[in-house]
This record gives sequence, C-alpha cells and structure tokens, in this order.
Amino acid sequence: MPALLVLRPEPGATATRRAAEALGLTTIVAPLFEVRPLEWTPPAEPPQAVLMTSAHAARLGGEELRPLLDRPLYAVGEATAVAARGAGFTHVRVGEAGVDAIVARAEADGIRHLLHLTGREHRAPLDTSLTIERRLVYAAEAVTTLPEAARAALPHAIALLHSPRAAALFASLVDRQGLRIAAISAATREAAGEGWKSVAIAEQPTDASLLAAAAKLCNHEA
Repeated sequence: MPALLVLRPEPGATATRRAAEALGLTTIVAPLFEVRPLEWTPPAEPPQAVLMTSAHAARLGGEELRPLLDRPLYAVGEATAVAARGAGFTHVRVGEAGVDAIVARAEADGIRHLLHLTGREHRAPLDTSLTIERRLVYAAEAVTTLPEAARAALPHAIALLHSPRAAALFASLVDRQGLRIAAISAATREAAGEGWKSVAIAEQPTDASLLAAAAKLCNHEA
C-alpha cells in the first residue's frame, strides 16, 4: 500500500501522522510551510465575537489573546476549536463546512461584528453583512523546493492536501503526471489544478475525512 505524504506544517503534521498510523496507514512527513507568529495588537474595544479559521491563530496568538477570552469564538472546524479551548476561550462554537458556513452561523446568532484572527495568507468570507475586523497573527512561510523526504517518496505516495495554498504550492513543485492527491475540500482540489493521475476529495473538511478519502484511493489502486 502506498504511503501518505503529509505536507501540512507542525503540529498538525504530527496529528495527521498519528491518525493515519492508527488506521494502519504509512506516512511520510514533509511540511511545505514553516509557521511563525507575527506581532499584533488586539482592538482597543473588545469585539462582539472572534472568528478563527486556523488552529495556528490560537496556538500563536500569544498573550494578546487574553482580553478576548471571554468573547464567543467561532471556529471553522474541530481542530481549531480544540486549539482555541487550549488557549483559554470558553464559549466556542464549531463549524464543519468552511469559513462561509461558520460566518453565516455567527450572523444567524445575531453577531454583527467579528474579529478575524488569521494568517498572513488567508481567504476572507465571501458574502456577509457582518463587519469583520482582521488581525494577522501568524505567517506560514512556504518552502522553495520540495523537502527531500517528499521527493524520495514520489511517485508512489499519495499527497494529502490540507488547504488551497498547499495544493497550489505542491502543484508548482512537482511534475503532476503519474502523481495521486487527496484534497480536504473542493476548493483545495480546484487549487491543485489538472493533470494528476488520480484525485480523491474528502466528504467533509476534516482530517478524518481526508484520511478516509486517501485510504479509498490506496485501496482502489493497490
């Protein structure tokens, strides 16, 4: 059975590796990004609620998060919610279908002003009547060449693509012909472009669903 190529940055890469190995899948960890905190300042007036679209915002937000901990927090997924609770947020709402869905939930809850804590590269919500103030709290620096562990695994491994940015970067670093990918969402699949040997898309934008899709791809082409 082919190995799964884990390209997401730490600590998510280790979490994916452990989850995959619990399913009996072999992994090779070769992150495409190195994540670092950025200096930032919270608003002078606390927002009505906080939006997080990545667990990195909670892990790397630092002491500046302290005045926000009593605010309702809308997390794009369970991994982000877990990190937010670990940072001290106590009123966490969890989404399961991407940033637009969790923003729509906040709007349905009567929220009119969100503080979006996010990375330097991010996707803003599309259509919303909410006022969204943004703070960049971390940056994910991209590699310029594919890590050696990843190069050695190709073309037999199946690449796990956790974000549109990762998909676009991976596609720019490899010869797609003969390679297989599993994408966490339709947007991630679209960012990867065409020309792959085979593609699987997770049914839900979660690590567990992505691994399930990759496992089916393994079994289908074993």
